[in-house]
Amino acid sequence: MSVTVHPSAIVDEGAQIGEGSRVWHFVHVCGGARVGKNVSMGQNVFVGNKVTIADNCKIQNNVSVYDNVHLEEGVFCGPSMVFTNVYNPRSLIERKSEYRETLVKKGATLGANCTVVCGVTINEYAFVGAGAVINKDVPAYALMVGVPAKQIGWMSEFGEQIDLPIEGEAESICPHTGTRYALKGSKVTKA
Repeated sequence: MSVTVHPSAIVDEGAQIGEGSRVWHFVHVCGGARVGKNVSMGQNVFVGNKVTIADNCKIQNNVSVYDNVHLEEGVFCGPSMVFTNVYNPRSLIERKSEYRETLVKKGATLGANCTVVCGVTINEYAFVGAGAVINKDVPAYALMVGVPAKQIGWMSEFGEQIDLPIEGEAESICPHTGTRYALKGSKVTKA
């Protein structure tokens, strides 16, 4: 198994890309990037120098993964979703020393055209709906929609909404996998 790189893509010297990864049309991977195994980068993706992308991530067309963004295993970045790395940018003021860290944890989904404002953590298996704007940390398994995003429910690891209130104590079973989830307060875990 090897890395597939389309002839139109640019992979700068020093970039690390794991086995089985696919780099499609017009992608640019900067030399400091660290990309894991079996990662798919769709057309027109940009990956900055200070970026880590773990195994099995899917980055759809037209996504720029800027410096200080870190994706854990199995993150899905929908088409044209947006990361930022400066909270208050100005063209006339240099702010590269003010980049904020953004962490997207294992299995999270970032829907098409959503925006992730820098400096947040999106926890495991969270699901951000299309067009949402994330400007604060997102709990594990949370379903987030709107501008600014608000939590409207919970998602299973399979990617289906599970029947739990936003807060309280309750349990639910994913109908697809039989996995049981428990809500305690405002946190969901696998039971």
